[in-house]
Amino acid sequence: MAKVESFTLDHTKVKAPYVRLITEEHGPAGDVISNYDLRLVQPNDNAIPTAGLHTIEHLLAGLLRDRLDGVIDCSPFGCRTGFHLITWGKHSTTEVAEALKSSLEEIADDIKWEDVPGTDITSCGNYRDHSLFSAKQWSRDILDAGISDQPFERHVI
Repeated sequence: MAKVESFTLDHTKVKAPYVRLITEEHGPAGDVISNYDLRLVQPNDNAIPTAGLHTIEHLLAGLLRDRLDGVIDCSPFGCRTGFHLITWGKHSTTEVAEALKSSLEEIADDIKWEDVPGTDITSCGNYRDHSLFSAKQWSRDILDAGISDQPFERHVI
């Protein structure tokens, strides 16, 4: 079985919330795809409930695309502590952290239910499992903790 980088990360050493570049993959034509760890809560200390995480996921899908060029996908970790962000090209972790911070500020302060995409039976595979209330509260808690552009030491942006 192939070695997966995230399973080699010592989850007891990281200090969330943070943004970390996991890997850059280089294609045969010179293209670059970057994978970032957007860790919102401390692993093994906390996990975002699925309804709130699901709503944050739907919102980040658009909000991060508004703030960063080349976003391919933003998908939650199964452990519910954050997200993978996949992009074309490379962004600094500071740039990604700033985009994440701005997106969470918008979720916490400005988003209304009608702004959340994909919340009906035709556009979501689990449309009943959403909570804007939870998404707003978790976004505020993460912002209050401060988002670092470094995973092992706090360098809050």
